[in-house]
Amino acid sequence: MLFLIVLANAISSDQSMSGGDKIFIECVKRWSQEKSITVSVFTSDVGQKLCVNNGLKNITYVSWSSTKLRTLGIPIFYLIGTIKASVLILRLVLNVRNSLYANKLIVFSSSDFWPDSIPALIAKIMSKKAKWVAAFYLFAPNPFKHESPYKGKRFIRGLIYYFSQVPIYWLVKKYSDMVWVTSELDKWKFMGSKKLTSDKVIAIHWGVDTKLSSLIPEPKEKKFDAVFIGRFHPQKGILELIDAWNLICKKKFNAKLAIIGVGDLENEVKRKIKKYDLEKNIFLFGFKDGVEKIEIFKKSKIVVHPAVYDTGSIAPMEAMSCGLPAVMFDLPAFKTYYPKGVLKVPLSRWDLFAESIVNLLSDTKLYEDLRKEALELSKENDWDKRAKELLEVIKSLSC
Repeated sequence: MLFLIVLANAISSDQSMSGGDKIFIECVKRWSQEKSITVSVFTSDVGQKLCVNNGLKNITYVSWSSTKLRTLGIPIFYLIGTIKASVLILRLVLNVRNSLYANKLIVFSSSDFWPDSIPALIAKIMSKKAKWVAAFYLFAPNPFKHESPYKGKRFIRGLIYYFSQVPIYWLVKKYSDMVWVTSELDKWKFMGSKKLTSDKVIAIHWGVDTKLSSLIPEPKEKKFDAVFIGRFHPQKGILELIDAWNLICKKKFNAKLAIIGVGDLENEVKRKIKKYDLEKNIFLFGFKDGVEKIEIFKKSKIVVHPAVYDTGSIAPMEAMSCGLPAVMFDLPAFKTYYPKGVLKVPLSRWDLFAESIVNLLSDTKLYEDLRKEALELSKENDWDKRAKELLEVIKSLSC
């Protein structure tokens, strides 16, 4: 019997979900059905709510109260969450480290943030036998570089993010037994030690639930020309997308954009929509998942993913499983994740981004060709297949 502890303490809201959250939730849904594995998820009460709301039920949760902490800001939330989660994991490890379970204990930190990585390190050191699988899906952009999304008043936030990740990177590289990244380009940043060999640094390819999209019938007509799904974060290009949509509406005055997501930039998004008088062209749906999300996809013609910094996003693929071709920037990681079914635009060329959307909507043959490619690509990345492959990778550590 394999005992897997998933650390997901960095979840601070039940109204939004990161790509890392999506990966562990979809995997654990399927892993928990295996008789040879027992899964426990350590998370906050709000994290538990997010997991349960997204179908992660009938597993053991070890949670801590975060209700008051969320009002104090993310840094305080993460600091206290790190302490609380460390105490909880320490108690468990001390109880089992001399038992028969000790050799079969795998600790999976679902993100590189402190509330997940530090407790995992403690479990690794104190148990002496536990194996640590560390998720490190995104390297913080260097805030001093020109292409950083953290500019102006966001510079300090980017600076804190960048330097808070430095010690975690060093600890993961030195102490973890396996690292999961999302980009092939990031593998070399961890390899080089006797422990983290090429087979222990895994560029995981996440998946999509293709069965869910097949359950929702196609509408009689499309309501939206495009859909965006993602966090309202500088890296996702959400504010610039509003600028681009304003350009589109000058050529196609009734163009309609559906936006799924929430985040810190929500008020700025609303202000820009009002500034351009686009209330009848852009529709905000907030956080949606499951059937509600698929229904919006099905009512849309294409998916737009204007991320300016990314290592492989799940969100566009979910829309592509509904037959939506995509428009995105030509980021390095997308060469392997999105080799077809998309139009790629040179980075930060927002004029070309808007032009590509208009061209895709007006060129019937191009649209149909990319739509078929999008469906093919999504079928190649089904969650059932991907979760099974990743479980075998984890099991290899306990052999």
